[in-house]
Amino acid sequence: MKNERIGIFDSGLGGLSILNELKKVLPNEDYLFYEDSINNPYGEKTEEELFEITSKIVDYLIENKCKIIVIACNTATTSCIKKLREKYQNMIFIGTVPAIKMAYDANSKNTLLLATSYTIKSERVKELLNDYTGINQNIYVESGKNLANLIEEGDINKIKTLLSEILLPYKDNIDSIVLGCTHYPLVKDLIKEIIPNIEILDGSFGVAKETKHQLIENDLLNESNEEGKIIIENSKSQDLVKRSYEILG
Repeated sequence: MKNERIGIFDSGLGGLSILNELKKVLPNEDYLFYEDSINNPYGEKTEEELFEITSKIVDYLIENKCKIIVIACNTATTSCIKKLREKYQNMIFIGTVPAIKMAYDANSKNTLLLATSYTIKSERVKELLNDYTGINQNIYVESGKNLANLIEEGDINKIKTLLSEILLPYKDNIDSIVLGCTHYPLVKDLIKEIIPNIEILDGSFGVAKETKHQLIENDLLNESNEEGKIIIENSKSQDLVKRSYEILG
């Protein structure tokens, strides 16, 4: 029997932004989303620690009949995807990287990349910035600091305070924001409150499209007409699982 689910993992509830797009593009697929909140934030781990953590999650997803694995985390992607592909050569991995190319394609002239410090320092992001920063496009780079943690905690006031501190200096200088962490799309509305006319870009739709492409290419697409089922698990707390189902709707 073929493995039947799409496996997704993130350091917490941020991967819900990816799962939401996957549901739209692939409504008939079954999903297992593993939130690794106990190890959040990934950005504070070493590369060796992250590879050990993500390998254990991949083992678990494979054991639970996942046919393809989406790394719904920019930090884990930039740090581990190459090694994971080498270790699990029979598994298809879809990664998540900041949507810098999307900003370029949209002809944004002044873009702010908001991401974790780990992602900003990664070689992959350096390559993307080198490829897509040009004469007609300026890209500012800013760390989201503790934003992902605050989103996990759900403290709206603290989130607003931090977003204001980060974004207000750029308010009159940018026309788009690239959200380089899967947690950040969960607070799009709060970002819009601070900079109302900004274009907000993230890579969720691109990840969903690539997942569908890989399923078709590898003859793994679920041909059923029934709506797929979603299982969410959290390494830290069942209460967090309940919250994620509520956010997902």
